[in-house]
Amino acid sequence: MSRDLRNRHAALHVPGLSIDSCNLPLREPDGDGFIGDRASQTAFRALLDARRREHFTGDRDPFGRTPTDAISKRELDLVLVGGDADAAHLVHAAIEDHAERLADVVRCFLAQPEWAGVKRIVIGGGFPGSRAGALSVRRAARLLKLSRAGVDLTPLRHDGDDAGLLGWVPLAPATVLRRAAFLAVDIGGTNIRCGIIAPRLDQRDDGSRATVLERTQWRHATESPDREDAMVRMAAMLNGLIAHARTLDLDLAPFVGIACPGQILHDGRIAHGAQNLPGDWEAEDFRVADALGAFLDRIGGRAPVVRLHNDAVVQGLSERPRMHAVARWSVLTIGTGLGNASYTNHPR
Repeated sequence: MSRDLRNRHAALHVPGLSIDSCNLPLREPDGDGFIGDRASQTAFRALLDARRREHFTGDRDPFGRTPTDAISKRELDLVLVGGDADAAHLVHAAIEDHAERLADVVRCFLAQPEWAGVKRIVIGGGFPGSRAGALSVRRAARLLKLSRAGVDLTPLRHDGDDAGLLGWVPLAPATVLRRAAFLAVDIGGTNIRCGIIAPRLDQRDDGSRATVLERTQWRHATESPDREDAMVRMAAMLNGLIAHARTLDLDLAPFVGIACPGQILHDGRIAHGAQNLPGDWEAEDFRVADALGAFLDRIGGRAPVVRLHNDAVVQGLSERPRMHAVARWSVLTIGTGLGNASYTNHPR
């Protein structure tokens, strides 16, 4: 392939943009845990649990004996749109607690050299897709505005399941983007999503018309596979999409972009941060690209090239077309943990 810098794993430069940081490990002052964990989805559940123990109104906990972790996001959302008033009080109180923490976490990141000058923060991950999460983000944005933090919070424009795939449009090599479509994967601690991405740069060269043509999903957390099982299953999903592209007579590029948690090194190894994935993905001798590539079908007679990048970086880049007005911007992804990345736009 060409000398395009996007041909490497964890590329730090694409035309008109640099990736200044990702996966910043901001530790708590006492060294126990990370600052970002204060505002994760897990933290919200802990805050709701604390409210249930100490601050419920009425004669009893409106959620009864159901453990907080067993209350679905859908149930929490329904409470907020007309459910039991006492239950709604608890959820709103936890939202306020979480919003205050999120605002504090944002201030901590803004104080880092890697985030200096950031004016807009994309908020992604699974939590903001719920009503409770969206309210927390809106409240945190208001708190930051009242404190004159000088930064705006903006939610993902795309569905969260699509954003982790579409972010590969800025990252894919130029030779790939000249084709009608390519494959992308978003690996999370709960689900693995694979999709066929159409960049559609002939319609808008900023990638704003890119779309997910087809997507499949596997909830691996419920099956507890080992690492090889995960590779085989992921390859089967991708091979199914390759076959589907053939039936559509789609000009599919021999390329797979993978968004993955953790610090991705340029040789494709995951240094750390992959503890929620099935098996040991941080082993010195393990490379996702090699392990997956061994099971992938050929595309147009060629073995697909597999490239990795951090999942927060990829999800943030799905919003790049909306970030042209700011020189420096960033992303926070709120899920089981809190992912982060920052970027600088450069004149072309």
